[in-house]
Amino acid sequence: MAAAAREVCRREGVGVAVGLGDNIYENGPESDTDDEFRTKFEEPNTGLDMPWLMVLGNHDCSGLVPGSGGDPSRGDREVSYARSSRRWHMPSRYYTAALPAGGADPVIEFFALDTNPVASTVTQLDPHYYWNGPYMRAQRAWLDGALAASRARWKVVIGHHPYLNNGRHGSAGTYDGFLVGHYTRGIHLKELYEEVVVGRADLILSGHDHTLQLLEPTTRTAGTRQIVCGASAKSGDGRAHGKHPAAWQNFSDHGFMVLKVSDRAMTVDAYTVDVPTRTARLAHTTHTTTPVRAPAGAVHG
Repeated sequence: MAAAAREVCRREGVGVAVGLGDNIYENGPESDTDDEFRTKFEEPNTGLDMPWLMVLGNHDCSGLVPGSGGDPSRGDREVSYARSSRRWHMPSRYYTAALPAGGADPVIEFFALDTNPVASTVTQLDPHYYWNGPYMRAQRAWLDGALAASRARWKVVIGHHPYLNNGRHGSAGTYDGFLVGHYTRGIHLKELYEEVVVGRADLILSGHDHTLQLLEPTTRTAGTRQIVCGASAKSGDGRAHGKHPAAWQNFSDHGFMVLKVSDRAMTVDAYTVDVPTRTARLAHTTHTTTPVRAPAGAVHG
C-alpha cells in the first residue's frame, strides 16, 4: 500500500497526508515513546515524508476492550508524540490546519475532530468525557466558532467516525445496528454533524469502516459530501450494508484517495490497490467547482 501511495504522491505532487484514526492498531500506544509509533507509522510510511494531519480513532483510545474508545485520555499520548515527529501533526486532540499556511484567505482549511467520546462502544466513565461533559461541550463550541470564522474557499471536517456510511459499521445514530444508548449508536455524534457541520463544510472525511466510499451530497447533508476512506490497511466484507446514494463505492479492495484543490475546483481521485503488485489504479474521479455555503440566516451551534 505504501509503495503504491508513494508512486501516486510523487506523480501528483502531494504535499499533505491525512490519517483518519486507528493510527496505532489495535490498542493504541502505551506511552508517547512506544516503539509502535516507529513500527506502525514511521517505518511503513517511509518515503511519504509530507506532514500528516492525524485524528484519534477508537483503537487509539482503547480501554479494557480493544477498540472500545472507552479511555479517551490515552489519545494524549499521540498528541505528545507529535512533538518528536516531523511528520505526525496533532497539535491537540482537535485542531484546524489551513493551507497555504499564514494566508489571509486560505484555499482549504481542515477541521480535525475527536469523535471518540460520542461514539465509543462502552459508556464513558470519566465525567470529563461524557457525551454532554465539559470536553465535548468545549469541542462543539470550538468547531462552531472555527467554521464560522474560516475564510477558506474549501472546508473539510476530518473525524474517525463517519456521519453517513454504507459499510458494515453503519451511520452515526445507528452504528453497528444499535438503536439505543448515548454512546454505542453514536446518536450525539449524529447531532454534532447535523447541527454544526452539514451545510457549512464541503467534505466530511472519515475512516472507521474499512471501505472506500464517495457518497453524494443530498438535501439531508445540505450539500456536504461524506467520504469514507479506511481501506489502506484492511478491506471490507465485499458488500454494501446501507443505501445512501454514492458517486462510487468499493467494499472489497484496499485503496486510498487523493484530494486536489485550487481556487477554482476540488477533485477527489479514488484509487484501488493490487497489493501483491504494489500497483494503484485510478478507479473514480469526482469533481466540483462550487463550495458549500451555509444558507443566509442559518443559525448553528
